Amino acid sequence: MSERSATIQRQTRETDITLTLDIDGSGKSDVQTGIGFLDHMLTALARHARFDLFLHCAGDLDVDGHHTSEDCAMVIGQAIDRIIGDRSGINRFGFAYCPMDEALARVAIDLSGRPASVVDIGLRRERIGSMATENITHVFQSLAIAMRGSLHVDCLRGENDHHRAEAAFKACARALRVAVRRTGDA
Repeated sequence: MSERSATIQRQTRETDITLTLDIDGSGKSDVQTGIGFLDHMLTALARHARFDLFLHCAGDLDVDGHHTSEDCAMVIGQAIDRIIGDRSGINRFGFAYCPMDEALARVAIDLSGRPASVVDIGLRRERIGSMATENITHVFQSLAIAMRGSLHVDCLRGENDHHRAEAAFKACARALRVAVRRTGDA
């Protein structure tokens, strides 16, 4: 692990999460949330951001996937916030366009310390696999709040909701990779 890593354990009535994140990694991941599509998206996030991500969550999936989705995004965001601290010496801004077959997503990030999010992915289905699509939007919102950054996520086109969501996660990953990059500037 690099010096830019963090480990977080979060235990609430709804979830029990262990996370280790290294933002100077190689894209390795071990993600187990109990929600297959969320695992797939967070694995893609790690791979394309080149973050090493170890995340295990036991959540109240007998209720639904809301708390698991929200809390996993929160701990990733908290780890990023902890690692980059006062933001000195990082690029801070990042943006990316990513296609996934017919879908095209755009993400812009400012790790300013001021949380805000605008998410417009245009998902039409109620679920992708076992994940409620409303929770996909909530993952991005929770990530922005916890990492204390502005996050704009738009899917510009696409017919397949899986492709739209995956393009958005990959674009977010690539924008994060640029935003956390060391510049050496004070």
